[in-house]
Amino acid sequence: MSTATISGDPHIQARFGELKPPLTAQAAAIEADRCLHCFDAPCTASCPTHIDVPGFIKRIASGNLRGSALRILDANILGASCARVCPVDVLCEGSCVMHRYNRKPIQIALLQRHAMDAFYASGEVPPAAPAASRALRVACIGGGPASLACAAELRRQGAQATILERRALPGGLNTYGVAEYKLRTADSLREVEMIRRMGIDFRFGVNVDSASALEALEAEFDYIFLGLGLGAMQRLGIPGEDSDGVMNALELIAAYKHGHLREAHGTVVVVGAGNTAIDAANAARRLGASTVYLLYRRSENDMSAFDFEYEHAKQEGVQFLWHRQPVAVRPGERHRLLLDTVQVRPAEGKLAPIPDSQYTIDCDMLVPAIGQSPLTRLIQELRHVEVRDGRIVADLATGRTGNPRYFAAGDCVNGGREVVDAVAGGKRAALAILKTTEAANA
Repeated sequence: MSTATISGDPHIQARFGELKPPLTAQAAAIEADRCLHCFDAPCTASCPTHIDVPGFIKRIASGNLRGSALRILDANILGASCARVCPVDVLCEGSCVMHRYNRKPIQIALLQRHAMDAFYASGEVPPAAPAASRALRVACIGGGPASLACAAELRRQGAQATILERRALPGGLNTYGVAEYKLRTADSLREVEMIRRMGIDFRFGVNVDSASALEALEAEFDYIFLGLGLGAMQRLGIPGEDSDGVMNALELIAAYKHGHLREAHGTVVVVGAGNTAIDAANAARRLGASTVYLLYRRSENDMSAFDFEYEHAKQEGVQFLWHRQPVAVRPGERHRLLLDTVQVRPAEGKLAPIPDSQYTIDCDMLVPAIGQSPLTRLIQELRHVEVRDGRIVADLATGRTGNPRYFAAGDCVNGGREVVDAVAGGKRAALAILKTTEAANA
């Protein structure tokens, strides 16, 4: 399968311009020269994949973009997407020593993107050992960042890796669930295509959801890696939420990214206060909604979204309604919705409605964004793999589960973190699988 020719909708691309344009060659050289190349590299330490930040920046400064990209890819096979979606303000750039001198931190993400874009333009792929160099076959269930990282590391070491994905396109949330102004679908698929060219097999439309399906995989492969991500978005649990005009945040993002939703009108209400809720609210504004409310039952100090995401949403024109909770959805006039809400306040460790605080919002679309549910269907079928609170229990350092043939990493283990965390977990699991195989063959 080739994903290199897939491009985004021009209409959507026009509305969802990138937040940070790429650096020019001259700007990248100037920025790279600012780096102090710290011996202890706090930026590297704060990166979950521990990219050699001073090392790749030094290569940019010397004009060696290929060497810079290979240094990045050695640590993080999804270095291009992470350069766009990582919350660098709280990771590498947040740890930059320039902060100590009240100076602007090095633009690590933009420099990383500069090197990676040049690498893709060259048409190269990272080096991988011949597939026959290790008699090891691993199935990676799920086509998101954790599985991609696991499979890529296995191929580098000469093992055979096959990624099984239930949807039509690979990439997981990078392809379906990240705001287009952060990571374009075409860029996610371009990155996956590079990984495929390393010699990794992909099987699409494969839904591994039963014990018999797992048994078939166990007969074909030596190990199984679980990079399942999370399940569907959580429901609000209020009357009327199945009405037309209600679309959860991930559905909204996937719909506009893949051309199924091209415009929004009137008033849109997003319920939630995480990063995905922010992405959905910003998307509604860019799709043309005149008014977008983000409704949250707690205060702005309690929201889980990063501060910089909150500030960005305010710049996009999103309006915030604090201490307000939805209680019902009713049909309005002309296919609109009436969202009944109440104001709430903390009381004895819970949120209690304030008497006579009912307020109805007349809106065109309601977007629940209160988090994803843990996967339940497949993990109930897993044998000798412990599941706790809807998450697969695995050693964070190795990805090992209670079943010696199963490894896991990413959101299905950590409950939902950043792309870079999934990449780090997938790579660690691959290395543990290789080490286990070597020990068994010793």
